[in-house]
Amino acid sequence: PFEPEFAGKINFYVNAVNDLMKSPDDNPTIGLLICKEKDRAEVQWALGSIQNPIGVATYGNITEKEVRALLPSEEDIQACIERTEEEFRLRQQNEE
Repeated sequence: PFEPEFAGKINFYVNAVNDLMKSPDDNPTIGLLICKEKDRAEVQWALGSIQNPIGVATYGNITEKEVRALLPSEEDIQACIERTEEEFRLRQQNEE
């Protein structure tokens, strides 16, 4: 189920993607939380002052296994993080 602290976490991740990965030609980064349950008022209060585009959706007709099959693997995410860190280091070196 949705918890208000998820809003802060997804906002953090959207900001990190915008700072570390997003290029000027990319479309805006959108944070999407997929939860089993949500209280609409709780979501609105949690996202009220956040400026990044973030959505909260629920699921009921699919299993967690089906959702995981559509997402990148932990290894793919780790590889992307490592590539991004290396690109960041190279950018810093080039700016010096």
